[in-house]
Amino acid sequence: MSLWLTHPLFLPSLIVGVTIVLWATSLLPEFITALLFFAAAMMAKIAPPEVIFGGFASSAFWLVFSGFVLGIAIRKTGLADRAAQALSARLTDSWPRMVGSVVLLSYALAFVMPSNMGRIALLMPIVAAMARRASIVDGSRGWFGLALAVGFGTFQLSATILPANVPNLVMSGAAEGSYGIHLNYVPYLLLHTPVLGWLKGAVLVALICWLFPGKPHPPRDLAPLPPMSRDEKRLAWLLAVVLTLWVTESWHGVGPAWTGLAAAVVTLLPRVGFINGEEFASGVNMRTCIYVAGILGLAIAVTQTGIGGAVGNALLQVMPLDKDNPFTSFLALTGITSALNFIMTANGVPALYTTFAQSFADATGFPLLSVIMIQVLGYSTPLLPYQASPIVVAMGLGKVPARAGMQLCLALAAVSYLIYCRWTTRGISCWGNCNGKRKPGLRCAKPGSHVLSVTPVAFRHREKRITLFSLLLLL
Repeated sequence: MSLWLTHPLFLPSLIVGVTIVLWATSLLPEFITALLFFAAAMMAKIAPPEVIFGGFASSAFWLVFSGFVLGIAIRKTGLADRAAQALSARLTDSWPRMVGSVVLLSYALAFVMPSNMGRIALLMPIVAAMARRASIVDGSRGWFGLALAVGFGTFQLSATILPANVPNLVMSGAAEGSYGIHLNYVPYLLLHTPVLGWLKGAVLVALICWLFPGKPHPPRDLAPLPPMSRDEKRLAWLLAVVLTLWVTESWHGVGPAWTGLAAAVVTLLPRVGFINGEEFASGVNMRTCIYVAGILGLAIAVTQTGIGGAVGNALLQVMPLDKDNPFTSFLALTGITSALNFIMTANGVPALYTTFAQSFADATGFPLLSVIMIQVLGYSTPLLPYQASPIVVAMGLGKVPARAGMQLCLALAAVSYLIYCRWTTRGISCWGNCNGKRKPGLRCAKPGSHVLSVTPVAFRHREKRITLFSLLLLL
């Protein structure tokens, strides 16, 4: 016992563990838990201040902040109501159709907007206005379902689009930096979309309709939309510029957080902007901002203190990784990703998991690229809301209680893992004994093996690189 108390990781692990338990159980409001983490971590000196408070310096934090400000402006000028009126006449005939349209819109927007937080900031005011027009009352189970449809549809389904969320980009960078593997846009999309995109999206819609029933009423007022006001036109042009800068980030190099922050500042300027000081103070949810900063700071601290590496090594020793049992090895790798998600959250998982990928590949006999791809299921399917900050932001904007978010997280995770395990079992049984034969777009781990990499061969060819923007040009 005394050895544990003197271990250099004991105190950091204790602080991180207590913080995670408090977030998972909601014994305290989430922002208070985040403040307790900051205070305890600084008093115990488990890491330098720039690590503990690193969440405040991250682009995700400032995307959340700017999203709140832009959302206030969208609602105040009437743009949200205008967009909602255009959508509600066609999409509020039935509850499944309304939920499905919100999920589909969240997913479709990921193809042109690279930021989860930006998409949530844009969609939430529109969905809220559409809900009001369909007589879905704020604070009702139906409203919770729509808010969660934005958060889950934005984060979980966008994992199938390589540049559309932070964990994907972390994984891509770690794979290229550690192993020289470059992940291409189209093969990645084709690999993950059927199950983690289409099938998971259908399951998400079904679960929301079941857990959060609602009865939308199509609006009776179908009068033609009035002409746009001067403020609406000005804000629409500002949002168009911001969206263009977000889409063309790879050309100019300015991140979505900073273009969003610049737009937020413009909306706050006297005479030029749309929001006064009182509206800013009442509309920006600083509790959610502090919560997000706490999540990000904890993930950085876990990496910098060495907790993540210690947990990864321990998992490598205890998990049943066996070359003769590929399905068991697949479950073990998925379990490792889910376990890391508890302590590092989704943004931090790929950085650690990818560094262990070669060891996992040697232990399981899986091709390295297949091992790297397996983690996508784990980090895109959080078991608790705090593991994915975009879901937390959507819940904060929609004032969704933690219990409702946990219900959907656990239900969707259970169904997703069952479906994915069944899919993988069929893949192993159909393609198991390769005997050195290759199929188009697929490759065996080695002749005579029982393990098949279901990763398209095009991942391995740099000369066939297809980026997001070349695809948009083709479309």
